[in-house]
Amino acid sequence: MTAPRVFLSYSHADAQWRDQIEKQLSALQRQGVIEVWHDRRIEPGQDFAQQIDDHVNQDEIILLLVSSDFIHSSYCYEIEMQRAMERHAAGEAVVIPVILRACDWTSLPFGKLQAVPEDGKPIKQWADPDEAMLQVVKGVRKAASRWLKAPVEQPTPPAYAVSSSAAHGKTPGPRSSNLRLAKSFTERDKDRFKDETFEYVAKFNENSLAELTDRNPGYEGVFKRVDANRFFATIYRDGKDVARATYFTGGGILGEGINYRQGETTESSSTNETLTVEADDQAIFMKAMGMPMLGSERDRKLSQEGAAEYLWSLLIEPLQRDVR
Repeated sequence: MTAPRVFLSYSHADAQWRDQIEKQLSALQRQGVIEVWHDRRIEPGQDFAQQIDDHVNQDEIILLLVSSDFIHSSYCYEIEMQRAMERHAAGEAVVIPVILRACDWTSLPFGKLQAVPEDGKPIKQWADPDEAMLQVVKGVRKAASRWLKAPVEQPTPPAYAVSSSAAHGKTPGPRSSNLRLAKSFTERDKDRFKDETFEYVAKFNENSLAELTDRNPGYEGVFKRVDANRFFATIYRDGKDVARATYFTGGGILGEGINYRQGETTESSSTNETLTVEADDQAIFMKAMGMPMLGSERDRKLSQEGAAEYLWSLLIEPLQRDVR
């Protein structure tokens, strides 16, 4: 029997915790106890939403990496978590809440499940986070062991029987993986996604500027939050500004979306790039007008991370081409 697959559901704001947990799970992967998947495994050219949909619908163990950012994310909470809980109730998957940071989670749908670390104490509050994450590993090992044993302990149902995993709470029999149905998204869903993406872009830039400063002697990256809808990003080389940009929501050519403009400004009438919120029958995503790249980015469906990386590239790539 193949090893159970573990899907990591998390907010990109918690990517550093996901990395640490994945490292802790390496021993189980090397022993062939589990396989681990998360959205950073999606390869270029693959359908982002479809890949996540496939794994949240098929993987046997689902770790919810819980934080205020996870709860705030409409994609994590309303799509990944809701589907995970449906499968848990049907006996199709094991859901394990992993409490990363302090937040009000006990009254939520997964609050009834046994969480890790012990007593639901957030990993961030432990004096030794590695000890807390070791409890996560032990919880996953136990879940994988139960999952592998479960089919052996159950008698094979007769051919004429109709198996109801939801009714019996046990591992289901064979089923199709072609379960994708059209979804619809409201304007509120789209507005929430835009706001969450802008906050992610802001945090992404703040962290990237700090890391750029640490890694490159002579360079300094400065992040300045103007208000809830605008921030500045500036890069200095030997004290001289070599890149400045303004990121803001609203205004721009289309009067909506997330906008990028070279230089610092508080006006919103023009931009160098605009990302708009769009949706298909499966997911909400961002799309670029592609102005700086002559339209080359126009057809890409951008996740929050993809949007942040693209907008960061508009700031940093001119410096990377500068050979002076």
